[in-house]
Amino acid sequence: MVLTRLFKLLTIRSGGGMASQFLSSTPFGQADLSTCEREQVHLPGSIQPHGALLVVRESDHVVVKASANVANYIEFEEAIIGRSLACLGGDLDERVRENRSESLTDIPIAMRCEIGNPAREFDALLHRLPSDGLVIELEPPGPSPDLSPQIEHALQSVFACSSLKELGDQVVEFIQTLTGYDRVMLYRFDEEGHGQVFSEKCAGLMETYLGNWYPASDIPQIARRLYQRNRMRMLVDVDYTPVRIVDEQDRNPHEDFDMSLCFLRSMSPIHIQYLKNMGVSATLVASLVVGGRLWGLIACHHYSPRFVPYEIRAACELLAETIATRITAIESFARAQSELAVRHLEERVVEAMRREGDWKPGLFAKPHGLLDPLKATGAALFYEEEILTTGQVPSTEDLREIKGWLKENRDDLVVTSCLGEEDPDFTRLRKIVSGLIAVPVSAGANEFLVWFRPERVHTMTWGGDPNKPFIPSNDPSELSPRQSFAKWHQQVEGRAEPWNTGDVEIARMIGETISDIVLQFRTLRMLVVQDQLDQIKRRVKAANELSIIADENGDVILGNRLFELFPHVSKTHLKNVTDVSSIFTNSEKVLSGLVQMITQRRPWYGEVELADAKETKTWILRGDPVLSPSERLLGFVLILTDVSARKAAEQARHALKSGIIQHHEIKSLQEAHIADERYSSLISDVVGNAQRAAMEVADSVEVGTIPKMLEAIRSSVMRTDELLQRLMRHAATDQSQNKDGTN
Repeated sequence: MVLTRLFKLLTIRSGGGMASQFLSSTPFGQADLSTCEREQVHLPGSIQPHGALLVVRESDHVVVKASANVANYIEFEEAIIGRSLACLGGDLDERVRENRSESLTDIPIAMRCEIGNPAREFDALLHRLPSDGLVIELEPPGPSPDLSPQIEHALQSVFACSSLKELGDQVVEFIQTLTGYDRVMLYRFDEEGHGQVFSEKCAGLMETYLGNWYPASDIPQIARRLYQRNRMRMLVDVDYTPVRIVDEQDRNPHEDFDMSLCFLRSMSPIHIQYLKNMGVSATLVASLVVGGRLWGLIACHHYSPRFVPYEIRAACELLAETIATRITAIESFARAQSELAVRHLEERVVEAMRREGDWKPGLFAKPHGLLDPLKATGAALFYEEEILTTGQVPSTEDLREIKGWLKENRDDLVVTSCLGEEDPDFTRLRKIVSGLIAVPVSAGANEFLVWFRPERVHTMTWGGDPNKPFIPSNDPSELSPRQSFAKWHQQVEGRAEPWNTGDVEIARMIGETISDIVLQFRTLRMLVVQDQLDQIKRRVKAANELSIIADENGDVILGNRLFELFPHVSKTHLKNVTDVSSIFTNSEKVLSGLVQMITQRRPWYGEVELADAKETKTWILRGDPVLSPSERLLGFVLILTDVSARKAAEQARHALKSGIIQHHEIKSLQEAHIADERYSSLISDVVGNAQRAAMEVADSVEVGTIPKMLEAIRSSVMRTDELLQRLMRHAATDQSQNKDGTN
């Protein structure tokens, strides 16, 4: 844990010198605990011995690299490096040529092939290197059962899950039934990278790991990145002897051979020792990538060596992709529900401002509406000289100290789960305030809306002592972070329930909403109270919104960044709000709307495009008349808002829908010979699941993240479709061969 934090700190601050030297990469197999974050685990130059590996030139299929065991593995009596695949006999060369046009850079393709004379069967996994070359991994041929009934049942159960806990419990049961491993766990990462066993299924009366935590340092960042690229990893036997990769000169070219996508790739000695210390003999791990980040892992442990054939691994990977999509939907739905509560809060605040001439009573009228979206127990508003509160909060004097700390230390959103660590003077408040989120409600005015969480005294159960120091040693058993995995209990005090990403997004959204309302409220006060004009001007100019304020005749009183956006337009050119129409390409439409706003005292808004803008953006111009409580017209406010992110989200939704349908239709035509009822049913379920997830994402909190989330769903569906088609094709090919008597 300490090493991970140190690595992150140096990564952020390093610009050369000693830090850069410290962060230099560590060759595979030469790392200890002080350098494991930099071990080049994708360049091992060796494989596990249950298979063999070939690297061939794509142009002529001549072998240029191979595992040292390949000749014995395929029972070939001559040297293989330098020979063409055709020389090996069987149909391997033909099968490689048939599949060479496939996309082989992200997901290896499986082929049932024959090698030798007499021919022997193998399962071959084929992928393309970033540089010239094709990698062929050979494994023992497994049975080819029809897995479609089990997969269909699993998919239907996954789609029916409405909570993460229900989903996790279903997943581990499916995977254990499918693979036969002694222990299957769903391992979920928190915001700091620590992992918890979220769900578990064990065979017999084994000790449970359910609920155990494991520190972030157990999985180095370089390994986490590899988990995102290669979604399925298998270790057959922890006691294996690695088999070297060699070239024609019997050299080990590991430095230029990226084995990231290799299923046979050797694993780090540190990881191997880690598993031995746990008593584990074999593993299978599937990645859960949600929204482009590593959300968690499905980890399978066995206490004796175990080999799982390709068909089973592909089915597990397919399920993992579908599960990741379902997680996206469940989490997005939860965010959408919180956003709905935020909208209701906004409505109450706006209504209070209209009815009472003040927005603050609407914020605190229903405390649960302010506290529940963030699961907070108290809240405070620092606004001008006021401190308004609801729920459980410290004394007024303590709140003033918190406000002063915010002013001294921050000018933007503040998030902490342990205020006492930020400032020891606040440790005395931990029973009321240990967790804090503060969002600014105005620019540069030390005005914050703050939520509080109390200390949550609890016991964390770790799988071994996470704080045990590293002691250098030549004994290999000392390579792992710890030798004992006995449960280690940590009493946690002074910390609140951590704020998650969704909490931060909700807080930011409420802050932006209140900030907008504050701007409108202060604009109204400026029009009503002339003696406060100078102060209000400064705050309006500091706001992010592009706005113009005019009097009852439409004559411009104040404008902020709108003039900075167009240096060629001076304030003298914008004497009346109707003059604003000249800076838009659709000027006539804008002019007509603004005249209507002035003459009829009715709000107007429309989509506009800025003339002479350097960037193509979509904007909404909104004009509102400002009325006094007695309905007297005081003036007008124009606000120009950039809605490009919202437009991009709409385009992403359309692209996702059409992309999924188009890909499905094209693939169905191309693969007509395998597009039977089983495939149609399964892929229809997958597409339906993705479309439901897309609908949930469409209601997510942060509009700017929608395109990325939808692209991740689309990519996952494409990957799932590819895996499903290859699995079905592989099964169909094997069944055809069985009918012909070739097996």
